[in-house]
This record gives sequence, C-alpha cells and structure tokens, in this order.
Amino acid sequence: MSIHPYIEQAIELLKAMISIPSFSRQEGDVAAMFEDFLKSTGINYYQRKGNNIWIRSKNFSDQLPVVLLNSHIDTVRPSSNWSKDPFSPYEEDGKIFGLGSNDAGASVVALLTVFRLLEEMQQPFNLIYSATAEEEISGDEGVASILEEIGPIDLGIVGEPTQMQMAVAEKGLMVIDGIVKGVSGHAARKEGVNAIYKALPIIEWFKNYRFPLVSDLLGPVKMTVTGIEAGTQHNVIPDECRFMVDVRVNEHYQNKELFHLISQNVNCELKARSFRLNSSFIPTDHPLVKRGETLGLRKFGSPTTSDQARMPFTTIKIGPGDSARSHTADEFICVQEIIEGVNTYYNLLKDLYIYPV
Repeated sequence: MSIHPYIEQAIELLKAMISIPSFSRQEGDVAAMFEDFLKSTGINYYQRKGNNIWIRSKNFSDQLPVVLLNSHIDTVRPSSNWSKDPFSPYEEDGKIFGLGSNDAGASVVALLTVFRLLEEMQQPFNLIYSATAEEEISGDEGVASILEEIGPIDLGIVGEPTQMQMAVAEKGLMVIDGIVKGVSGHAARKEGVNAIYKALPIIEWFKNYRFPLVSDLLGPVKMTVTGIEAGTQHNVIPDECRFMVDVRVNEHYQNKELFHLISQNVNCELKARSFRLNSSFIPTDHPLVKRGETLGLRKFGSPTTSDQARMPFTTIKIGPGDSARSHTADEFICVQEIIEGVNTYYNLLKDLYIYPV
C-alpha cells in the first residue's frame, strides 16, 4: 500500500531523530538535524531560538485565529534494560524501535506532516508548528521560552502518545516542602518538643483531606506525602521535621489558589517549589472536541503532565502511540500509528472553524 510522500519523509525523519541523542537540555544536535530536514523540503522560513524551532504558515493572516501544533524533541535517558541500541532505529513487523519513538517523536513528525498538508490550502485559521525542548523536565528553555515571540494563540494541540484519543483535561502538578519546628532536648529526659510528633497530625491532614471540587474527568485533587526527614541521632529530640508533598491538581483549581487553601489548614512553614505547572482544560463544547466526537474519538482526563502546563491558552493533548510505552525499555511506535495519526489530525483540523469569523 502506497503512502503519501510526506508521511514517508516523516518516517525517515523520525529514524534520524532516534539516531541522535537528545536528552533534555542537550537537544542541539537533533535541532540542527531538524533544520536541515526543513531546508531540504523547502521550508526555509522557520525560526529557531535555543533548541526550539517553529514555523508560521506562509498564508498567515492577522484576521484569523491561530492554532499551534506542538510537540517535543527531547527524551529521557534510556534505562539499562534495553535489549536493542536505543539510538539505532530498528524496524520490524511494522514497528520502529528507538528512544523517543513513541514519546514523542511520532507526534513531532505527524504534526509536521499535517502542517505541511494544511499549509498548501487556505484554512479558516492560521497554523504555527513548533518542535520544542525540555518538555521532559518542564524546563524554562522549552516551549515557554518562545510563546511571547510566537504571539497570541487561540488553540494549542499538544502531541503526546494518547492513542489518538482526546485528553480534554490534564492534571497539574505542585510540589510542596514543609518544615515543622520543635525544640531539641535529651531523649532520656522529658525535655524538648519532638518535631516528628508535631508533624504527625499535619501529615495525617494531607493524607485524609478532600477538596470539595471534584472533576468528572480528573477526579479529586490528590495529595501524597512522598518524603520525610528528621533527627540526627538516637538520643536527641529532633527540633525539625521536613517533608514533601506531591499535589496533583484538577482543572477546578489553579496552583496558587490551592496553595493558599492548604496554607489556611496547615500550621507549619510551607513552600511551593513552583506554581507554573497548572492543570489544563478545553471546554467539551469546543468545535475541535465536537469534531473529534464526530470522528469517533473518546474524551478522557490525563493524569500525566506535559507542555500543556506551560501554555496559558486553550489546549488539547492528542497524539499517536501509547503512554504506557513512554520511558520504557525497547520503546517503539507502529508505522500504522503514524499514518493514522496524520489522518486523524488532518480530519480534525481541515476546514475547522474555531469561532465564527
């Protein structure tokens, strides 16, 4: 069965990406290769900042809404359990094996293919494509570093492996560090104030408290104490107990708001490491979601974070591949998944009116 030449080129591009290590903050070589590929296809009107590359469609109009197609070129480091060379793309039985093939190389090349196809015809929206860095570490030199230069965005499509189903909501992440103060003393005498004992009811609160707003898609806010540290030696009452909390936030709360609510309930020193990874949500009556439903796509809420968390505009997460394969040994993507991904993206976007014009 013949496939479109753009898809054939996309598959070769994916293999080239796999062959170049591109760990977070070390994406320079793969970004340079990506530039060479764009030039070879006649796309010499791209822009680059750091290890991020973006392209505005040639028929860009200030009178139309803007759709951003985004995915990431960085990968995690391979585990020691790979049975194949993670940097040697290996194709067998319709599968392409290699680090980053599923997360998120397939989305990178599928979205670029759709950009190229849709750019050839007038659409009721502008298109911008971006292949960006540092997604795996939520870094500041990734997509967040180019949004101001890209300009206003009306809709973002974030390519991540979702089996081409629609993640219409995504949990945010906030990590909180807490410190409970006590008074040191000798453990053999009734001296001091044990910071561990003072911390117990606070930790119990994080375990049991339930915020009132529960998401139909993402469920409740989930707080988990994931670390605790106290004490220096067996005969000294600890005067300090430190703990950390992993907070997964549904779309009903913003991180700063939630931190304020937690602080009102907890009597100790708290500090959020960052407020930047907020939850994401697209209204279920959005034209893109409605179009997806007519195509038979399923809506779901995603528990994992992505570059959506860095985008202060309406976004949806959808892409070829399976999230269960991400960060695993012998990661792979099926060629058919790439083909179906391109077709689904195309059918979602072609002639889509984001809002009346």
